[in-house]
Amino acid sequence: LNVDQHAPALNTVGLARVLWSVKIEDLVMEITVLRRYTSLPSAIHMLRYRCLTLLDPASWPDRNDAHFLAAYKSRVSATSVLALCFTEAFETYHHWQVFSPGRDGVCIEFDKEKLLEEIAHDPSVIARPVAYKKITEITTHPIADADLPFLKRVPYQDEREFRLLYTSPELHRETREIEIALDSILRITLSPWMPETLAEAVKETLKDIDGCGELKIYRSTLIENERWKNAAAIE
Repeated sequence: LNVDQHAPALNTVGLARVLWSVKIEDLVMEITVLRRYTSLPSAIHMLRYRCLTLLDPASWPDRNDAHFLAAYKSRVSATSVLALCFTEAFETYHHWQVFSPGRDGVCIEFDKEKLLEEIAHDPSVIARPVAYKKITEITTHPIADADLPFLKRVPYQDEREFRLLYTSPELHRETREIEIALDSILRITLSPWMPETLAEAVKETLKDIDGCGELKIYRSTLIENERWKNAAAIE
């Protein structure tokens, strides 16, 4: 915080107001983790075959987003455009509920640097954070072709999305798999709605996959945390 050295000292309330106005993402110097919210079957496929799978965005529920990707595909005369989404945000109820609802949800945390190093070997794949714009910001001038797949409306900005995009001018593909190393995975978190007894069995099953025995796997306590609940008894 840049405070004029000649200004009066901030009292406690004033300082609190200043700190409260600073967004948490502004305090983080560098994002080092990418989180992928997905389903348990998809996580098993990823671990067993050591790959990420990019899919056709045409059926995405955000029709604005799907339209921009279709427009990009048309503009660059591509035969295939596939995508995969991550988030740079911390764990939130919103991400679980929207992207990994139900008992079989999974969040896979990746070391961002290691993952992007592996992706960089494939020139057909672009990795970029999504930019969030107001309607008035994009209707006054043409949008660059390269930006179309990485734009969303401001109401989505809390998602803090990071996206992989595959484009092919010739090959028609429904999926595109990118090889990854298991050491790019920092941890796997199971759904907060998964019963604890099932979570233990799922942990054992995932660790039984070849090469996954040392993976850190936990069940989220987002919706029920004993330390949080015990705080109510402190007198």
